[in-house]
Amino acid sequence: MPETVPPTADPAILKQRALLETLLYAGIRAAHPDLCLPAHLPAPSPGRLIILAAGKAAGSMSAVASRFYRQQHGLGDDRIVGLAVARHGYGQDAPGIHMVEAGHPVPDEAGIAATQEALRLATEAGPDDEVLVLLSGGGSANWIAPAGDLTLAEKQAITRAMLRSGAPIGEINTVRKHISRIKGGRLAMAARNARRILTLAISDVPFDDPAVIASGPTVPDPSTLADARAICEHRGIPLPETAIRLLNDPNNETPKAGDPAFARAEYRIIARPIDALEAAAAAAREAGYEPIMLGADLEGEAREIAAVHASEAKRYKAAGQRVALISGGELTVTIRGEGHGGPNQEYALALAVALDGELGIFGISADTDGTDGGRGLATDPAGGLVDPTTLDRARAAGLDPAAMLAQNDSTAFFAALGDLVNPGPTRTNVNDCRIILVG
Repeated sequence: MPETVPPTADPAILKQRALLETLLYAGIRAAHPDLCLPAHLPAPSPGRLIILAAGKAAGSMSAVASRFYRQQHGLGDDRIVGLAVARHGYGQDAPGIHMVEAGHPVPDEAGIAATQEALRLATEAGPDDEVLVLLSGGGSANWIAPAGDLTLAEKQAITRAMLRSGAPIGEINTVRKHISRIKGGRLAMAARNARRILTLAISDVPFDDPAVIASGPTVPDPSTLADARAICEHRGIPLPETAIRLLNDPNNETPKAGDPAFARAEYRIIARPIDALEAAAAAAREAGYEPIMLGADLEGEAREIAAVHASEAKRYKAAGQRVALISGGELTVTIRGEGHGGPNQEYALALAVALDGELGIFGISADTDGTDGGRGLATDPAGGLVDPTTLDRARAAGLDPAAMLAQNDSTAFFAALGDLVNPGPTRTNVNDCRIILVG
């Protein structure tokens, strides 16, 4: 193990590091269900209110909804029924709603049991009942119902292979939707007898596509079986015979626009990645920095985007400008090494390497849900923080930054420096937030 070399005690550097964390948390707070959900909750229908929630914000969204309907409308256990499934460590008590914690990003048995229960509740919805679906990022892994004869182990293997391939979330979810009984509009089909299906979603995907958020369980699916087959072939994803049969079966196609299942379905996005970035930008402006938006929907290899952003930061510094470069989206990592990390930590490590100790430039990159890659634990780090002393401290600890980047070993790198970002479960998810302070 390398010697740990903690952050410098230089007051000026500590001040900038603290400011970066303040800006990050301002963005996270802006997307929390406590703030963004109540205004969108409708008056209850005459029958039951069936609340079905999935994703990293499922617990917090369910808690807000349960509190709203009990306090504002006087509904009790005879009117509210539901189930929420969130990543392990992200649960939250919501009276009247069964809370389940399940695997993410690789699904597990708890997710299967919860999904079967959610489908049962949806199927039992009658003409007086309203189905309120509360979606957030992570729902694709939490709502897991393998189609056909596909087993959980096979679904897990496909998920791991997709994650290692560097595929963007849209491609991953296209495949997921065609081997599932709940994704790609199939939940709406199960609830088609309800008075109304209202989906309120916190977006964690580039361009806020409802068909991609949590794999679009209540909206028409524009992707096809042919798309899913092409993605698997292009990415070299090994498929078991059970999955091959599903992807070749025309009867397994997802429901499309115009299907009667969507006649009474409504969909609203209540928080977007840009909302978090704008909140961080407002805080940066208040601190005396000119916010520069580099994009809320960035995709691509984390290390490549980091190199571009480092060049931008150096350019602004050379021009004598005091700016905050802010970006979001969902970067990917094509895993070639044997290390541990995630896209935000890899971006931060690549940023440090590209900046090479440039004075006056600081950066932070973190996933707003509180975890970035890792082992699927709630204690996994969310990202990493970079300052002008990062590389010097790393070398003093016996670390080779470039070699660790090549090994995708960003967690060990930032752990040795005390530079991991560890907010814990935030119970929201609007994707990555990256901030570089210049000047």
